[in-house]
Amino acid sequence: MPKTKASKPTQVNPEVELLKSQLVRALADYDNLQKRTEKMTSELYFISSQRVIKRLLPILDMLYGAQEHLKDGGLSIVIKEFEQVLYDDGFEKIEPKSDEIFNELTMEAIEVLETAGQDLDNTIEKVSLVGWKQGEQIVRPAKVVVRKVAND
Repeated sequence: MPKTKASKPTQVNPEVELLKSQLVRALADYDNLQKRTEKMTSELYFISSQRVIKRLLPILDMLYGAQEHLKDGGLSIVIKEFEQVLYDDGFEKIEPKSDEIFNELTMEAIEVLETAGQDLDNTIEKVSLVGWKQGEQIVRPAKVVVRKVAND
């Protein structure tokens, strides 16, 4: 039968252990750096897309206004395509309805009309401009005319 050598207890070299722990820390730091970079890139995309959309929304508003007067089929297609680009990037329209309760988080009152009907207090009379949001972030609030009960 062949003889087996008795295994010697391995000695831990302090320098090797130090290098191992430094490597583990360096890998963890690198992983954290990657995660931070991905998060910052995502936030930068979010902010830059909102900046561009804010500049394009007045053009879309002009298209809405032109369509109201012209009732043109081709213009309707352009508007739908424009809106689809916004939807594809995660934007949603804020379209309050008449008689809906005013919501200061998503709407901006551009005019207040005094009314006598108690049930009409703090409701929307008219929507002047639709708003837009991306996720929970309001890009532009809807511009509305709000009713308030007149104080006699």
